[in-house]
Amino acid sequence: MLEFGDRLRKRTDVYFRTKDPASHMTELANIFSAIVGAKNVLTKEMDTAYYRSGFRYGFGGAAAVVFPSTLLEQWQVLEAAVEAGCAIIMQATKTGLTGGSSPSGFDYDRPVVIINVGRIGGLRLLRGGTQALAFPGTTLFELGQELKTIDRVPHSVLGSTTIGATVIGGVANNAGGALCKRGSSYTEYALFARVDEEGSLELIDHLGIRDLGETPEEILGRLDAGDFSDADLIDDDRVASDTDYVNRIRDLDAKVPNRYNADPKRLHEVSGSAGKVVCFAVRVDTFEAPKKKQVFILGTNDPDQFVAMRRHVLSTFEHLPEMCEYMNRSTFTIAEKYAKDVALAIKYLGTDRLPKAYALKAKAEYLLNKIPLLPKYLPDIFLYYASKLFPQHLPKRLRQYRDDYEHLLILVTADEAIEESRRYLEDLWGRHEEVGFFECTEKEQEAALLHRFSAAGAGIRYHNLHQRTTEDVLALDIALLSSDPEWVETLPEELTRDMVLSLSYGHYMCHVFHNIYVYRKGADLERIKTLMLDRLEANGAKFPAEHNVGHMYEAEQNVKEFHRSLDPTNTFNPGIGKTTKSSRSADA
Repeated sequence: MLEFGDRLRKRTDVYFRTKDPASHMTELANIFSAIVGAKNVLTKEMDTAYYRSGFRYGFGGAAAVVFPSTLLEQWQVLEAAVEAGCAIIMQATKTGLTGGSSPSGFDYDRPVVIINVGRIGGLRLLRGGTQALAFPGTTLFELGQELKTIDRVPHSVLGSTTIGATVIGGVANNAGGALCKRGSSYTEYALFARVDEEGSLELIDHLGIRDLGETPEEILGRLDAGDFSDADLIDDDRVASDTDYVNRIRDLDAKVPNRYNADPKRLHEVSGSAGKVVCFAVRVDTFEAPKKKQVFILGTNDPDQFVAMRRHVLSTFEHLPEMCEYMNRSTFTIAEKYAKDVALAIKYLGTDRLPKAYALKAKAEYLLNKIPLLPKYLPDIFLYYASKLFPQHLPKRLRQYRDDYEHLLILVTADEAIEESRRYLEDLWGRHEEVGFFECTEKEQEAALLHRFSAAGAGIRYHNLHQRTTEDVLALDIALLSSDPEWVETLPEELTRDMVLSLSYGHYMCHVFHNIYVYRKGADLERIKTLMLDRLEANGAKFPAEHNVGHMYEAEQNVKEFHRSLDPTNTFNPGIGKTTKSSRSADA
Protein backbone atom coordinates (compact mmCIF):
# COMPACT_ATOMS: atom_id res chain seq x y z
CA MET A 1 0.00 0.00 0.00
CA LEU A 2 1.38 3.42 -0.95
CA GLU A 3 2.29 5.79 1.90
CA PHE A 4 0.42 9.11 1.93
CA GLY A 5 3.44 10.99 0.57
CA ASP A 6 3.79 8.57 -2.37
CA ARG A 7 0.08 8.83 -3.21
CA LEU A 8 0.32 12.60 -2.96
CA ARG A 9 3.29 12.78 -5.32
CA LYS A 10 1.55 10.54 -7.82
CA ARG A 11 -1.56 12.74 -7.69
CA THR A 12 0.32 16.06 -7.93
CA ASP A 13 2.44 14.75 -10.81
CA VAL A 14 -0.78 14.28 -12.77
CA TYR A 15 -2.37 17.62 -11.98
CA PHE A 16 0.41 20.13 -11.42
CA ARG A 17 2.30 19.31 -14.60
CA THR A 18 -0.65 19.36 -16.99
CA LYS A 19 -3.18 21.97 -15.91
CA ASP A 20 -3.28 25.77 -15.89
CA PRO A 21 -2.44 27.65 -12.63
CA ALA A 22 -6.08 28.18 -11.62
CA SER A 23 -6.80 24.49 -12.03
CA HIS A 24 -3.64 23.69 -10.09
CA MET A 25 -4.91 25.61 -7.07
CA THR A 26 -8.39 24.15 -7.34
CA GLU A 27 -6.93 20.66 -7.26
CA LEU A 28 -4.58 21.57 -4.40
CA ALA A 29 -7.56 22.87 -2.43
CA ASN A 30 -9.26 19.51 -3.08
CA ILE A 31 -6.20 17.70 -1.76
CA PHE A 32 -6.20 19.90 1.35
CA SER A 33 -9.92 19.20 1.80
CA ALA A 34 -9.28 15.46 1.63
CA ILE A 35 -6.78 15.84 4.49
CA VAL A 36 -8.53 18.28 6.85
CA GLY A 37 -12.13 18.44 5.60
CA ALA A 38 -13.63 20.98 3.21
CA LYS A 39 -14.81 23.36 5.94
CA ASN A 40 -11.19 23.75 7.09
CA VAL A 41 -9.95 25.05 3.74
CA LEU A 42 -10.66 28.68 2.84
CA THR A 43 -10.13 30.04 -0.67
CA LYS A 44 -12.59 32.95 -1.05
CA GLU A 45 -11.06 36.40 -0.60
CA MET A 46 -13.68 37.45 1.93
CA ASP A 47 -13.07 34.35 4.06
CA THR A 48 -9.28 34.58 3.92
CA ALA A 49 -9.01 38.36 4.47
CA TYR A 50 -8.44 38.15 8.22
CA TYR A 51 -5.70 35.53 7.85
CA ARG A 52 -4.02 37.49 5.06
CA SER A 53 -3.65 40.57 7.27
CA GLY A 54 -1.23 41.25 10.09
CA PHE A 55 -2.34 42.04 13.61
CA ARG A 56 -0.92 45.55 13.32
CA TYR A 57 0.92 45.61 10.00
CA GLY A 58 0.83 43.97 6.58
CA PHE A 59 -1.62 42.52 4.09
CA GLY A 60 -1.20 40.32 1.03
CA GLY A 61 -2.47 37.56 -1.18
CA ALA A 62 -2.88 33.84 -0.54
CA ALA A 63 -4.48 31.12 -2.61
CA ALA A 64 -5.67 29.15 0.42
CA VAL A 65 -5.77 29.07 4.19
CA VAL A 66 -5.73 25.56 5.68
CA PHE A 67 -6.55 24.52 9.26
CA PRO A 68 -5.13 21.10 10.25
CA SER A 69 -6.29 19.68 13.59
CA THR A 70 -3.50 17.17 14.33
CA LEU A 71 0.25 17.03 13.91
CA LEU A 72 -0.16 14.33 11.27
CA GLU A 73 -2.60 16.47 9.30
CA GLN A 74 -0.15 19.38 9.56
CA TRP A 75 2.58 17.19 8.05
CA GLN A 76 0.32 15.99 5.25
CA VAL A 77 -0.82 19.52 4.38
CA LEU A 78 2.82 20.57 4.41
CA GLU A 79 3.75 17.70 2.07
CA ALA A 80 1.04 18.74 -0.37
CA ALA A 81 2.03 22.41 -0.38
CA VAL A 82 5.75 21.64 -0.79
CA GLU A 83 5.05 19.13 -3.56
CA ALA A 84 2.94 21.75 -5.36
CA GLY A 85 5.78 24.28 -5.21
CA CYS A 86 3.94 26.80 -3.05
CA ALA A 87 5.32 29.47 -0.77
CA ILE A 88 4.21 28.58 2.76
CA ILE A 89 3.41 30.87 5.68
CA MET A 90 2.83 29.32 9.09
CA GLN A 91 0.33 31.06 11.30
CA ALA A 92 -1.36 30.49 14.66
CA THR A 93 -3.25 33.23 16.51
CA LYS A 94 -1.65 35.91 14.33
CA THR A 95 -0.44 38.22 17.08
CA GLY A 96 2.86 39.21 15.42
CA LEU A 97 3.37 42.97 15.24
CA THR A 98 5.71 43.23 12.23
CA GLY A 99 3.74 41.28 9.64
CA GLY A 100 5.77 38.08 9.95
CA SER A 101 2.79 35.71 10.16
CA SER A 102 0.88 36.99 7.13
CA PRO A 103 1.61 37.64 3.46
CA SER A 104 3.07 41.00 2.45
CA GLY A 105 1.81 42.24 -0.89
CA PHE A 106 0.79 40.34 -3.99
CA ASP A 107 4.16 39.96 -5.74
CA TYR A 108 5.15 36.40 -4.80
CA ASP A 109 6.46 34.27 -7.69
CA ARG A 110 4.28 31.27 -6.79
CA PRO A 111 1.00 30.59 -4.99
CA VAL A 112 1.01 31.34 -1.27
CA VAL A 113 -0.57 28.87 1.16
CA ILE A 114 -1.19 29.84 4.78
CA ILE A 115 -1.21 26.92 7.22
CA ASN A 116 -3.00 28.05 10.35
CA VAL A 117 -2.21 25.72 13.25
CA GLY A 118 -4.55 27.27 15.80
CA ARG A 119 -6.63 24.06 15.99
CA ILE A 120 -3.64 21.91 17.03
CA GLY A 121 -3.90 22.62 20.72
CA GLY A 122 -3.12 20.60 23.78
CA LEU A 123 -0.04 20.50 25.94
CA ARG A 124 1.74 18.09 28.25
CA LEU A 125 3.37 18.99 31.56
CA LEU A 126 6.63 17.13 32.09
CA ARG A 127 8.45 16.16 35.27
CA GLY A 128 5.97 17.62 37.68
CA GLY A 129 5.43 20.67 35.53
CA THR A 130 9.02 21.92 35.55
CA GLN A 131 8.88 21.66 31.77
CA ALA A 132 6.04 21.66 29.25
CA LEU A 133 5.59 20.12 25.83
CA ALA A 134 3.75 22.60 23.61
CA PHE A 135 2.07 21.88 20.26
CA PRO A 136 1.67 24.49 17.48
CA GLY A 137 -1.65 25.88 18.73
CA THR A 138 -0.79 25.84 22.45
CA THR A 139 -1.19 29.40 23.71
CA LEU A 140 0.72 31.00 26.53
CA PHE A 141 -2.63 31.69 28.19
CA GLU A 142 -3.56 27.99 28.11
CA LEU A 143 -0.17 27.02 29.45
CA GLY A 144 -0.48 29.60 32.20
CA GLN A 145 -3.91 28.32 33.20
CA GLU A 146 -2.63 24.73 33.34
CA LEU A 147 0.39 25.75 35.39
CA LYS A 148 -1.75 27.65 37.90
CA THR A 149 -2.91 24.35 39.32
CA ILE A 150 0.65 23.49 40.39
CA ASP A 151 1.80 27.02 41.34
CA ARG A 152 4.04 27.53 38.33
CA VAL A 153 4.06 30.06 35.48
CA PRO A 154 5.17 30.17 31.81
CA HIS A 155 7.86 32.33 30.27
CA SER A 156 5.64 35.33 29.54
CA VAL A 157 2.80 36.83 31.55
CA LEU A 158 1.95 40.15 29.86
CA GLY A 159 0.93 41.32 26.42
CA SER A 160 1.21 38.32 24.11
CA THR A 161 -0.13 36.07 26.86
CA THR A 162 -3.20 38.24 27.28
CA ILE A 163 -4.14 38.22 23.61
CA GLY A 164 -3.48 34.56 22.93
CA ALA A 165 -0.02 34.23 21.35
CA THR A 166 1.36 30.69 21.12
CA VAL A 167 4.32 29.17 22.91
CA ILE A 168 5.94 28.12 19.63
CA GLY A 169 5.32 31.55 18.10
CA GLY A 170 7.19 33.13 20.98
CA VAL A 171 10.12 30.76 20.55
CA ALA A 172 10.24 31.29 16.77
CA ASN A 173 10.40 35.05 17.28
CA ASN A 174 12.68 35.07 20.34
CA ALA A 175 9.86 37.08 21.91
CA GLY A 176 11.19 38.93 24.89
CA GLY A 177 8.24 39.23 27.18
CA ALA A 178 8.21 41.79 29.97
CA LEU A 179 9.92 39.79 32.67
CA CYS A 180 13.17 41.00 34.22
CA LYS A 181 14.55 37.53 34.98
CA ARG A 182 13.75 35.35 31.94
CA GLY A 183 14.96 37.00 28.74
CA SER A 184 13.92 35.87 25.29
CA SER A 185 11.76 32.81 24.60
CA TYR A 186 14.28 30.12 23.79
CA THR A 187 14.68 26.36 23.64
CA GLU A 188 17.01 23.83 22.06
CA TYR A 189 14.42 21.02 22.28
CA ALA A 190 12.21 21.03 19.19
CA LEU A 191 10.61 18.88 16.51
CA PHE A 192 10.51 20.71 13.17
CA ALA A 193 10.39 20.28 9.40
CA ARG A 194 12.46 22.00 6.75
CA VAL A 195 12.98 21.82 2.99
CA ASP A 196 16.58 20.92 2.21
CA GLU A 197 18.85 22.13 -0.60
CA GLU A 198 17.39 19.55 -2.98
CA GLY A 199 13.83 20.63 -2.29
CA SER A 200 12.96 17.60 -0.15
CA LEU A 201 10.84 17.94 2.97
CA GLU A 202 12.44 16.43 6.07
CA LEU A 203 11.39 16.10 9.71
CA ILE A 204 14.12 16.81 12.28
CA ASP A 205 13.56 15.37 15.74
CA HIS A 206 15.55 17.23 18.39
CA LEU A 207 12.70 17.10 20.90
CA GLY A 208 14.58 14.93 23.35
CA ILE A 209 12.03 12.11 23.68
CA ARG A 210 13.24 8.55 23.10
CA ASP A 211 11.73 5.98 20.74
CA LEU A 212 9.05 8.11 19.10
CA GLY A 213 9.60 6.23 15.86
CA GLU A 214 11.51 6.38 12.59
CA THR A 215 9.06 7.91 10.10
CA PRO A 216 7.23 11.24 10.35
CA GLU A 217 3.95 9.34 10.54
CA GLU A 218 5.17 7.26 13.50
CA ILE A 219 6.71 10.21 15.37
CA LEU A 220 3.77 12.56 14.88
CA GLY A 221 1.22 9.81 15.54
CA ARG A 222 2.78 9.00 18.93
CA LEU A 223 2.92 12.67 19.88
CA ASP A 224 -0.71 13.16 18.83
CA ALA A 225 -1.66 10.17 21.01
CA GLY A 226 0.53 11.26 23.94
CA ASP A 227 2.22 7.87 23.77
CA PHE A 228 5.31 8.63 25.91
CA SER A 229 6.23 9.26 29.54
CA ASP A 230 8.74 11.21 31.61
CA ALA A 231 10.99 8.15 31.52
CA ASP A 232 11.41 8.75 27.77
CA LEU A 233 12.81 12.27 28.22
CA ILE A 234 16.46 12.75 27.30
CA ASP A 235 18.78 14.76 29.56
CA ASP A 236 21.83 16.35 27.96
CA ASP A 237 23.57 19.72 27.88
CA ARG A 238 20.80 21.50 25.96
CA VAL A 239 18.61 24.16 27.60
CA ALA A 240 14.89 24.94 27.39
CA SER A 241 15.03 28.63 28.34
CA ASP A 242 17.37 31.63 28.28
CA THR A 243 19.11 30.63 31.51
CA ASP A 244 21.77 33.37 31.41
CA TYR A 245 19.48 36.39 31.16
CA VAL A 246 19.27 37.23 34.85
CA ASN A 247 23.03 37.85 34.76
CA ARG A 248 23.05 39.75 31.45
CA ILE A 249 20.45 42.26 32.55
CA ARG A 250 22.65 43.30 35.48
CA ASP A 251 25.58 44.20 33.17
CA LEU A 252 25.16 47.96 33.02
CA ASP A 253 28.21 48.50 30.78
CA ALA A 254 27.60 45.81 28.15
CA LYS A 255 28.67 46.66 24.59
CA VAL A 256 25.39 45.33 23.12
CA PRO A 257 21.80 45.44 24.43
CA ASN A 258 20.94 42.59 26.78
CA ARG A 259 18.34 41.11 24.41
CA TYR A 260 17.57 41.65 20.75
CA ASN A 261 16.39 39.49 17.86
CA ALA A 262 19.73 39.30 16.05
CA ASP A 263 21.69 38.07 19.07
CA PRO A 264 23.65 35.12 17.60
CA LYS A 265 23.63 33.32 20.95
CA ARG A 266 19.83 33.12 20.82
CA LEU A 267 19.51 31.79 17.23
CA HIS A 268 19.21 28.01 17.24
CA GLU A 269 17.01 25.91 14.93
CA VAL A 270 13.41 26.86 15.85
CA SER A 271 14.51 29.61 18.26
CA GLY A 272 14.63 32.80 16.24
CA SER A 273 13.55 30.97 13.07
CA ALA A 274 10.75 33.48 12.31
CA GLY A 275 8.77 30.91 10.38
CA LYS A 276 11.66 29.69 8.21
CA VAL A 277 11.00 26.16 9.47
CA VAL A 278 7.75 24.46 10.48
CA CYS A 279 7.65 23.58 14.15
CA PHE A 280 5.52 20.72 15.49
CA ALA A 281 6.47 20.73 19.18
CA VAL A 282 8.87 22.27 21.68
CA ARG A 283 9.96 21.54 25.23
CA VAL A 284 10.19 24.67 27.37
CA ASP A 285 10.99 25.40 30.99
CA THR A 286 8.37 26.64 33.43
CA PHE A 287 8.99 28.66 36.56
CA GLU A 288 7.92 28.72 40.18
CA ALA A 289 5.00 31.08 40.71
CA PRO A 290 5.41 33.98 43.14
CA LYS A 291 3.58 33.45 46.39
CA LYS A 292 2.71 37.12 46.74
CA LYS A 293 2.77 40.13 44.41
CA GLN A 294 2.73 43.87 44.89
CA VAL A 295 2.56 46.52 42.17
CA PHE A 296 3.94 50.03 42.69
CA ILE A 297 3.30 53.03 40.44
CA LEU A 298 6.21 55.43 40.10
CA GLY A 299 6.10 58.87 38.53
CA THR A 300 8.62 61.58 37.70
CA ASN A 301 9.08 64.65 35.56
CA ASP A 302 12.85 64.17 35.48
CA PRO A 303 13.85 61.09 33.44
CA ASP A 304 17.29 61.08 35.08
CA GLN A 305 15.57 59.94 38.27
CA PHE A 306 14.44 56.76 36.52
CA VAL A 307 17.99 56.26 35.22
CA ALA A 308 19.39 56.43 38.76
CA MET A 309 16.64 54.13 40.07
CA ARG A 310 17.29 51.53 37.35
CA ARG A 311 21.03 51.48 37.93
CA HIS A 312 20.52 51.18 41.68
CA VAL A 313 18.05 48.28 41.38
CA LEU A 314 20.11 46.29 38.86
CA SER A 315 23.41 46.78 40.68
CA THR A 316 22.36 46.41 44.32
CA PHE A 317 19.07 44.54 44.67
CA GLU A 318 19.39 40.93 45.76
CA HIS A 319 15.93 40.17 44.33
CA LEU A 320 15.00 41.74 41.00
CA PRO A 321 11.43 42.90 40.28
CA GLU A 322 9.22 40.70 38.13
CA MET A 323 8.46 43.47 35.64
CA CYS A 324 9.04 47.20 35.22
CA GLU A 325 6.82 48.68 32.52
CA TYR A 326 7.20 52.24 31.23
CA MET A 327 4.67 54.64 29.70
CA ASN A 328 4.98 58.31 28.93
CA ARG A 329 2.07 60.66 29.52
CA SER A 330 1.11 60.77 25.88
CA THR A 331 0.87 56.97 25.71
CA PHE A 332 -1.28 56.83 28.83
CA THR A 333 -3.67 59.49 27.52
CA ILE A 334 -4.01 58.14 23.98
CA ALA A 335 -4.52 54.58 25.27
CA GLU A 336 -7.16 55.82 27.73
CA LYS A 337 -9.10 57.41 24.87
CA TYR A 338 -8.42 55.18 21.86
CA ALA A 339 -7.82 51.71 23.33
CA LYS A 340 -10.52 51.61 25.97
CA ASP A 341 -12.47 48.94 24.07
CA VAL A 342 -9.39 46.65 23.99
CA ALA A 343 -8.99 46.77 27.76
CA LEU A 344 -12.72 46.19 28.26
CA ALA A 345 -12.76 43.28 25.79
CA ILE A 346 -9.89 41.51 27.51
CA LYS A 347 -11.43 42.06 30.92
CA TYR A 348 -14.98 40.98 30.09
CA LEU A 349 -14.71 38.68 27.04
CA GLY A 350 -11.52 36.87 28.04
CA THR A 351 -8.65 35.95 25.74
CA ASP A 352 -10.20 32.69 24.51
CA ARG A 353 -12.88 34.66 22.62
CA LEU A 354 -10.61 37.36 21.20
CA PRO A 355 -9.27 35.54 18.09
CA LYS A 356 -12.82 34.85 16.84
CA ALA A 357 -13.83 38.42 17.62
CA TYR A 358 -10.87 39.78 15.65
CA ALA A 359 -11.65 37.45 12.72
CA LEU A 360 -15.26 38.68 12.65
CA LYS A 361 -14.07 42.28 12.79
CA ALA A 362 -11.65 41.68 9.88
CA LYS A 363 -14.36 40.08 7.73
CA ALA A 364 -16.70 43.01 8.40
CA GLU A 365 -13.92 45.47 7.62
CA TYR A 366 -13.12 43.69 4.36
CA LEU A 367 -16.73 43.88 3.20
CA LEU A 368 -17.27 47.48 4.31
CA ASN A 369 -14.06 48.66 2.62
CA LYS A 370 -15.58 47.59 -0.71
CA ILE A 371 -18.48 50.03 -0.35
CA PRO A 372 -17.72 53.38 -2.06
CA LEU A 373 -17.67 56.56 0.04
CA LEU A 374 -17.53 54.70 3.36
CA PRO A 375 -14.42 55.44 5.43
CA LYS A 376 -11.89 52.65 5.89
CA TYR A 377 -11.61 50.88 9.27
CA LEU A 378 -15.29 51.44 10.02
CA PRO A 379 -15.37 48.72 12.75
CA ASP A 380 -12.55 50.54 14.56
CA ILE A 381 -14.49 53.78 14.36
CA PHE A 382 -17.59 52.05 15.72
CA LEU A 383 -15.68 50.44 18.61
CA TYR A 384 -14.09 53.76 19.52
CA TYR A 385 -17.45 55.51 19.84
CA ALA A 386 -19.11 52.49 21.47
CA SER A 387 -16.45 52.47 24.19
CA LYS A 388 -17.48 56.01 25.13
CA LEU A 389 -20.79 54.60 26.36
CA PHE A 390 -18.98 52.75 29.15
CA PRO A 391 -17.93 54.46 32.39
CA GLN A 392 -14.34 55.47 33.12
CA HIS A 393 -12.28 52.28 33.31
CA LEU A 394 -9.12 53.62 34.97
CA PRO A 395 -8.89 54.23 38.74
CA LYS A 396 -8.57 57.79 39.97
CA ARG A 397 -5.02 57.48 41.37
CA LEU A 398 -3.66 56.22 38.04
CA ARG A 399 -5.21 59.16 36.21
CA GLN A 400 -3.94 61.59 38.82
CA TYR A 401 -0.37 60.34 38.40
CA ARG A 402 -0.72 60.80 34.63
CA ASP A 403 -1.70 64.41 35.27
CA ASP A 404 1.15 65.01 37.72
CA TYR A 405 4.02 63.21 35.97
CA GLU A 406 5.32 63.01 32.42
CA HIS A 407 6.92 59.57 32.96
CA LEU A 408 5.32 56.55 34.67
CA LEU A 409 6.56 53.10 35.69
CA ILE A 410 4.53 50.05 36.68
CA LEU A 411 6.87 48.17 39.03
CA VAL A 412 5.72 44.58 39.66
CA THR A 413 7.44 42.88 42.60
CA ALA A 414 7.03 39.49 44.25
CA ASP A 415 7.95 37.69 47.46
CA GLU A 416 11.31 38.88 48.87
CA ALA A 417 11.52 41.67 46.29
CA ILE A 418 8.40 43.34 47.70
CA GLU A 419 9.98 44.50 50.94
CA GLU A 420 13.31 45.24 49.28
CA SER A 421 11.55 47.50 46.75
CA ARG A 422 9.33 49.08 49.39
CA ARG A 423 12.34 50.02 51.54
CA TYR A 424 14.13 51.55 48.57
CA LEU A 425 11.08 53.55 47.49
CA GLU A 426 10.40 54.84 50.99
CA ASP A 427 14.00 55.52 52.05
CA LEU A 428 15.66 56.73 48.84
CA TRP A 429 13.31 57.26 45.91
CA GLY A 430 10.62 59.11 47.84
CA ARG A 431 13.12 61.68 49.16
CA HIS A 432 13.79 63.19 45.73
CA GLU A 433 11.84 66.11 44.36
CA GLU A 434 9.83 65.65 41.17
CA VAL A 435 8.99 62.02 41.99
CA GLY A 436 6.20 60.02 43.59
CA PHE A 437 5.01 56.46 44.15
CA PHE A 438 2.11 54.50 45.58
CA GLU A 439 1.21 50.85 46.20
CA CYS A 440 -1.63 49.55 44.04
CA THR A 441 -4.76 47.88 45.28
CA GLU A 442 -5.75 44.72 43.39
CA LYS A 443 -8.17 46.74 41.26
CA GLU A 444 -5.51 49.31 40.44
CA GLN A 445 -3.00 46.57 39.64
CA GLU A 446 -5.32 44.88 37.13
CA ALA A 447 -6.25 48.18 35.51
CA ALA A 448 -2.64 49.36 35.22
CA LEU A 449 -1.41 46.17 33.53
CA LEU A 450 -4.37 46.00 31.14
CA HIS A 451 -3.86 49.66 30.29
CA ARG A 452 -0.18 49.10 29.58
CA PHE A 453 -1.02 46.22 27.26
CA SER A 454 -3.85 47.98 25.42
CA ALA A 455 -1.46 50.88 24.72
CA ALA A 456 0.15 48.71 22.02
CA GLY A 457 -2.76 49.36 19.65
CA ALA A 458 -3.58 52.93 20.63
CA GLY A 459 -1.47 54.55 17.92
CA ILE A 460 -3.09 52.42 15.21
CA ARG A 461 -6.56 53.32 16.47
CA TYR A 462 -5.62 57.02 16.55
CA HIS A 463 -4.51 56.81 12.90
CA ASN A 464 -7.68 54.96 11.88
CA LEU A 465 -9.80 57.71 13.41
CA HIS A 466 -7.69 60.40 11.69
CA GLN A 467 -6.95 58.54 8.45
CA ARG A 468 -7.67 61.50 6.21
CA THR A 469 -5.08 63.73 7.86
CA THR A 470 -2.32 61.29 8.92
CA GLU A 471 0.06 58.83 7.32
CA ASP A 472 0.32 55.19 8.38
CA VAL A 473 1.76 54.60 11.84
CA LEU A 474 5.54 54.36 12.18
CA ALA A 475 6.26 51.80 14.93
CA LEU A 476 9.81 51.08 16.12
CA ASP A 477 10.87 48.18 18.37
CA ILE A 478 14.20 49.14 19.93
CA ALA A 479 16.75 47.64 22.32
CA LEU A 480 18.99 50.33 23.80
CA LEU A 481 22.37 49.84 25.39
CA SER A 482 22.04 49.40 29.13
CA SER A 483 24.35 52.39 29.60
CA ASP A 484 22.40 54.69 27.23
CA PRO A 485 21.17 57.60 29.37
CA GLU A 486 19.18 59.22 26.51
CA TRP A 487 16.30 56.76 26.57
CA VAL A 488 13.91 59.70 26.34
CA GLU A 489 14.35 60.92 22.77
CA THR A 490 15.25 64.47 21.84
CA LEU A 491 14.61 64.48 18.11
CA PRO A 492 15.78 67.18 15.69
CA GLU A 493 13.30 69.52 14.06
CA GLU A 494 13.40 67.70 10.73
CA LEU A 495 11.89 64.64 12.48
CA THR A 496 9.31 66.52 14.53
CA ARG A 497 7.98 69.24 12.21
CA ASP A 498 5.26 66.99 10.76
CA MET A 499 4.80 64.80 13.86
CA VAL A 500 1.28 64.62 15.25
CA LEU A 501 1.77 62.01 17.96
CA SER A 502 4.72 60.42 19.77
CA LEU A 503 4.13 57.45 22.07
CA SER A 504 6.76 55.57 24.06
CA TYR A 505 6.31 52.51 26.24
CA GLY A 506 8.33 49.40 27.01
CA HIS A 507 10.24 47.20 29.40
CA TYR A 508 12.33 49.63 31.40
CA MET A 509 14.78 47.36 33.23
CA CYS A 510 15.57 45.62 29.92
CA HIS A 511 15.89 48.96 28.10
CA VAL A 512 13.56 47.68 25.38
CA PHE A 513 11.19 50.35 24.06
CA HIS A 514 8.32 50.52 21.60
CA ASN A 515 8.07 53.98 20.07
CA ILE A 516 5.02 54.86 17.99
CA TYR A 517 4.86 57.93 15.75
CA VAL A 518 2.01 59.41 13.73
CA TYR A 519 2.78 62.02 11.07
CA ARG A 520 0.70 64.41 9.00
CA LYS A 521 -0.50 63.33 5.58
CA GLY A 522 2.24 63.72 3.02
CA ALA A 523 5.19 63.09 5.34
CA ASP A 524 7.92 60.85 3.88
CA LEU A 525 7.75 57.97 6.36
CA GLU A 526 10.48 55.90 4.70
CA ARG A 527 12.94 58.77 4.93
CA ILE A 528 11.91 59.53 8.52
CA LYS A 529 12.27 55.88 9.52
CA THR A 530 15.74 55.69 7.96
CA LEU A 531 16.89 58.81 9.79
CA MET A 532 15.52 57.54 13.10
CA LEU A 533 17.13 54.12 12.77
CA ASP A 534 20.44 55.67 11.73
CA ARG A 535 20.41 57.79 14.90
CA LEU A 536 19.64 54.76 17.05
CA GLU A 537 22.27 52.58 15.39
CA ALA A 538 24.91 55.27 15.97
CA ASN A 539 24.19 54.99 19.71
CA GLY A 540 24.58 51.19 19.75
CA ALA A 541 20.87 50.32 19.69
CA LYS A 542 19.57 47.15 18.05
CA PHE A 543 16.29 46.72 16.21
CA PRO A 544 14.01 44.91 16.26
CA ALA A 545 14.32 44.10 19.93
CA GLU A 546 11.70 41.38 20.40
CA HIS A 547 9.08 41.47 17.63
CA ASN A 548 11.41 39.97 14.99
CA VAL A 549 12.06 41.38 11.54
CA GLY A 550 8.78 40.45 9.84
CA HIS A 551 8.35 42.61 6.76
CA MET A 552 9.16 45.86 8.60
CA TYR A 553 12.89 45.58 9.30
CA GLU A 554 15.90 44.61 7.25
CA ALA A 555 17.51 41.59 8.92
CA GLU A 556 21.11 41.82 10.02
CA GLN A 557 23.52 39.74 7.97
CA ASN A 558 23.88 37.01 10.59
CA VAL A 559 20.08 36.64 10.70
CA LYS A 560 19.88 36.41 6.90
CA GLU A 561 22.54 33.69 6.93
CA PHE A 562 20.79 31.83 9.75
CA HIS A 563 17.44 31.91 7.95
CA ARG A 564 19.02 30.79 4.68
CA SER A 565 20.69 27.86 6.41
CA LEU A 566 17.28 26.81 7.74
CA ASP A 567 15.41 27.36 4.47
CA PRO A 568 17.80 27.22 1.49
CA THR A 569 14.98 27.09 -1.10
CA ASN A 570 13.11 30.07 0.40
CA THR A 571 9.95 28.01 0.75
CA PHE A 572 8.82 29.34 4.12
CA ASN A 573 7.83 32.92 4.90
CA PRO A 574 9.67 34.35 1.87
CA GLY A 575 10.52 38.03 1.97
CA ILE A 576 10.90 38.53 5.69
CA GLY A 577 13.74 40.78 6.78
CA LYS A 578 13.54 42.68 3.45
CA THR A 579 14.91 39.65 1.59
CA THR A 580 13.75 38.27 -1.75
CA LYS A 581 10.39 36.56 -2.09
CA SER A 582 11.62 34.48 -5.03
CA SER A 583 12.17 30.75 -4.77
CA ARG A 584 15.74 29.49 -4.73
CA SER A 585 17.26 26.29 -6.07
CA ALA A 586 20.42 24.54 -5.01
CA ASP A 587 22.43 25.95 -7.91
CA ALA A 588 20.97 29.49 -7.84
